[in-house]
Amino acid sequence: MKIVEIKAYPTSFPVPSGGPRLGIGQAVKRDAVVVKVVTEDGIVGWGESHHGRAHTAVAKLIETTLSSLILGMDAADVSGVWAKIYKFQLGSHGMGAATALAMSGIDMALWDIRGKAAGWPLYRLLGGSARPIPAYAGGVALGYQPPEQLVEEARPHVEAGYRAVKLRVGDTVRDDIARMEAVRKAFGGDLTILTDANTGYRVDDVRRVMPAMDALDIGWLEEPFPAHDHFSYVQAKGFGRTPLAAGENHYTRFEFTRVLEDRVITVWQPDLSKCGGITEALRIAAMASAYKIPVHPHSSMTGINQAASIHFLAAIDNGGYFEADVSKGNKFRDELCSEPWRIGTDGCVRPLEKPGIGVEMDEGFLQAHPAIEGPGYV
Repeated sequence: MKIVEIKAYPTSFPVPSGGPRLGIGQAVKRDAVVVKVVTEDGIVGWGESHHGRAHTAVAKLIETTLSSLILGMDAADVSGVWAKIYKFQLGSHGMGAATALAMSGIDMALWDIRGKAAGWPLYRLLGGSARPIPAYAGGVALGYQPPEQLVEEARPHVEAGYRAVKLRVGDTVRDDIARMEAVRKAFGGDLTILTDANTGYRVDDVRRVMPAMDALDIGWLEEPFPAHDHFSYVQAKGFGRTPLAAGENHYTRFEFTRVLEDRVITVWQPDLSKCGGITEALRIAAMASAYKIPVHPHSSMTGINQAASIHFLAAIDNGGYFEADVSKGNKFRDELCSEPWRIGTDGCVRPLEKPGIGVEMDEGFLQAHPAIEGPGYV
């Protein structure tokens, strides 16, 4: 089980003109970093590091500094690998996002190896069961379209079985309210409506939008502000009853400790490809569990992360929704790997049963889709 090879693939594909527009800008491409770890006995593990808007830099960090630290270590020793990277990178040089992103993909690949070595699916290795996981349709309303068009975008997902959808807000308060009202009117009170502002709101925007969210029974308001803007979150807490959600841009349990101390963000959304990997996500979930805080992991670019997130949810006692990326044309979900999940008529997904994370990878895809430099949003 000795680690003998670590390879990182920065990969991209362009988004057609007129594609998704959200609080952080207009999407022009999608990026990812796929991590491959090989043991001396030939077991191959796959993981995903979030691109962090710098996918080639994250890949380079994996293949240079981090690789040199852990080559030759036991692939089963996920805690030891994590601790070594922490000691020489995060602990000694501060809580850098790049290292957290990079180590997340390595850690995920090591868990994939452990599952394959044991012959067990990841959820079972983590102590979970093959239970149904409620899912919401994410990636809805990325274009800030008119209310009637948004309803028609959401309709096939509701008809497919989803009992919750997440709408993009952060446009203008007036237009955001109109869209939420239209979806609630179209589908009634049985549909759970979640919202994500992608850091597009100011404090005054939340003050104005929160009464409407309360009246419409919105499940949560996600990331109205940047992750580090603790003061704005504290201010917004008193504007209404709709829970504030965040966590996809918080790194390791040490940043979630501040979230816990603030007692403001009551829906936690760690991303397995950003927070420090599966090893660290389990620690974050355990910390949240002690305070009865639900965990709804943010799922990232590829089917690797998405499949791993379902395994993770099946293994923790405070797991919530799986974020199903239903956006059209996601090649990282549809072409890079085998099917990572499927929605059931009960609105739930289930973990894959193959050993490890359970997705089969097409390495030819990585060769055919090299990195595209430049910003992903403009």
